[in-house]
Amino acid sequence: MAVKTPSLSAKNRTLIVVESPSKAKTINKYLGDGYAVFASVGHIKDLPKKEIGLDFDNHYEPSYEVIAGKDKVVRQLKKLSAEASAVMIATDPDREGEAIAWHIANEIGKTSKPVTRVMFNEITKSAILEAIADPRQIDYKLVRSQQTRQGLDKIVGYRISPFLWNVVMRGLSAGRVQSVALRLICEREMEINRFEIQEYWTIAADFITSEKESFKARLMSINGEKPDLKNQASAEAAAALVSKGNYRLKAIAPRTQQRRAPLPFTTSLLQQAASNQLGFGSKKTMRAAQQLYEGIDLGSEGATGLITYMRTDSIRIGDEAKGQARHFIENAFGKEYIGFGGAAAKSSKNAQDAHEAIRPTSVNRCPEDLKPYLSTDQYRLYDLIWKRFVAAMMAPAKIEQTRVDIADPEARISFRANGSRVLFPGFMKVFNDQEELAYEERKSTKDEGEKEQTVRLPKVLRENDPLNLGPIDSRQSFTRPPARFSEATLVKDLDNYGIGRPSTYASIFSTLQDRRYVELQKKKIIPTVLGMDVSEILVSNFPELFNVDFTAGMENELDKVAVGEDDYESVLDRFYKPLEATLSARKEDPVIPQNRDAAPCEKCGEGRMIVKWTQSGKFLGCSRYPKCRNNIPIATNKEKPKDTGILCPSCNEGHMLLRNGRHGAFLACSSYPKCKGLLNLGKQRQIEPMKLPPVLTDLTCPKCGAPMNLRIGKRGPWLGCSKFPKCRGRMAWNSLEEPVRLHWEEVMAEHIKANPAITITMIDGSPASMTMPIDDIITSAEERGLVRVEAEEQAAEKTPATE
Repeated sequence: MAVKTPSLSAKNRTLIVVESPSKAKTINKYLGDGYAVFASVGHIKDLPKKEIGLDFDNHYEPSYEVIAGKDKVVRQLKKLSAEASAVMIATDPDREGEAIAWHIANEIGKTSKPVTRVMFNEITKSAILEAIADPRQIDYKLVRSQQTRQGLDKIVGYRISPFLWNVVMRGLSAGRVQSVALRLICEREMEINRFEIQEYWTIAADFITSEKESFKARLMSINGEKPDLKNQASAEAAAALVSKGNYRLKAIAPRTQQRRAPLPFTTSLLQQAASNQLGFGSKKTMRAAQQLYEGIDLGSEGATGLITYMRTDSIRIGDEAKGQARHFIENAFGKEYIGFGGAAAKSSKNAQDAHEAIRPTSVNRCPEDLKPYLSTDQYRLYDLIWKRFVAAMMAPAKIEQTRVDIADPEARISFRANGSRVLFPGFMKVFNDQEELAYEERKSTKDEGEKEQTVRLPKVLRENDPLNLGPIDSRQSFTRPPARFSEATLVKDLDNYGIGRPSTYASIFSTLQDRRYVELQKKKIIPTVLGMDVSEILVSNFPELFNVDFTAGMENELDKVAVGEDDYESVLDRFYKPLEATLSARKEDPVIPQNRDAAPCEKCGEGRMIVKWTQSGKFLGCSRYPKCRNNIPIATNKEKPKDTGILCPSCNEGHMLLRNGRHGAFLACSSYPKCKGLLNLGKQRQIEPMKLPPVLTDLTCPKCGAPMNLRIGKRGPWLGCSKFPKCRGRMAWNSLEEPVRLHWEEVMAEHIKANPAITITMIDGSPASMTMPIDDIITSAEERGLVRVEAEEQAAEKTPATE
């Protein structure tokens, strides 16, 4: 019999309410017996799930209800607060946390005991004791700002989504921010499709000094003009002209450049860097960051918060943290490496600056020292945050950039080479990812950031020295269309435009994926046909709502509500009334761009053949349906199944092929229908482990009476109807009598032994990665010769499409 855990008591103690159990555990470590710490496990109340929850006749007042499954938490809160001598609510230090605190305070009810708000920017002993010593009242302006955001989002979801159901099909959704993000993705895709690839050539040559040292330089001009090399013939003519010349070193222009230390991480910068350097999606980044913030068990040291609060748009660093960092840098690298700590940098105009940038709670906790206590993801993210913070506190790097110009005696032909060398590494001692630094410096997300290559210059170079001409390299290239968004560049553009806030970035992309509006392929975001159609319809019908400027402006309105410069009702009024007027007009006469040039129906001669959508795609159907049932399939460029080089785990003979179905990409055996082996892909297009088959029990479904299936989930055993999806009956595992539970636990243990986890392998026997995106697995298989690449596919990759 399990030992019963003693229930928490707050009698004659101060009750501290936090959101998460791990946060509660960490805080408990620092407080004595005079405190009882209780976790609400997130929100306890919310707007109703199945209705809008706003009273339009009563100033849009929200109607809240206790979230399903949280009744027990609310009862415990009331019991503990009745026992306690005082109540302190220590939810997260942002608007969402303020709203949770307000709901908790309302549920506790009126009490003679003080109910106050405390905030921890970091979960360390000093920060906790300092916060408890300086409590404040709940800031209702921040609560109202959160309610305004939620109200705006509810209005869009519950007013625009039904419009999409009527015009396109049921099950679709629109979102105030998500639909603008989708518009950015779709407009980028259209820009790519319109782009006309053009051929161009470049010429470089090797030059050899009198000391027999060589370096490469690029052709810059012929007869004072940039060479226009559009094809092979013009490149060969230019190369022939170059080969006839005699050259000498015309000019050497060295200059010393300072490269400033990078800014400390905001939420946006952290998500971008984690995507670029670690391959983490936004959700994965924030999940690991939340764990580091709430506390990690460090053995004898106990649970300890390792980073400051991870939802922030501020780059400010506190004086105490700066002093600690400077002391660490001086000891580790020397006094000359101490920098200004980003003093000259400014937060973005939309930054709330409520707390500091993301940094380690103690710079003295080096990543290598913590490695034994962290998971792989936690360690990699902490290492990134630690290095970035230390680098941000260090001195600039000093780099000597040297430009070398070469010309013939008549100055008809000129070449140029650029070299660089580090004079003083500064922050680059710690953070030297040049690709990431260049990425952050770029304003545009449309290019991949190809920069002029630097070369290693000879140690001895003198002006007017003769140079011997070496091999000439003529290279064919093609202009490239704008780059598709990655998760990192999408977050960058949203941040630059002022759309969304740190707490929303991670959910935007995952929502678009869940709605099947976009797919992630080779770490690039590609809109689906459905996503393109939905975006075009939304923008055509509501151009004022789903645009960048309007959405960014609404973020400013929310900021004004948070500081009392605007109010909840006024903001919703200015948003809702014009929207309702537009929606009323569009319901009667929706704009459907896909049907502007609809052809007459050949069958009845009266209707028009308009685009209609279903879960499996779209087709042309007569507008007089059901009187006329004429329909025509729409031809699509359906991708052929791709061989992945993965051996089918079901038959051990076939190859797994990458296919696309109505619910997205999946892997299926090449021997289908003889073998029906399937593998599902996750949101990052990684292979999901094969699920353990269920155990059929003799327990009956409470809904239909069929036998229940016993399965193992993330949270333990659970029971679901064997007739699913026709019946969705479930039974709580804890509702079973203990002898019954013990019996089925034994059965499940035997079942697990009889069905060991299957290792997914490549056809050469090597294990297949379960974390790598399937596109990368296919590329690797092609390189290793496991997958045959068709010659025409290879040619298509190298040669641009022609008319």
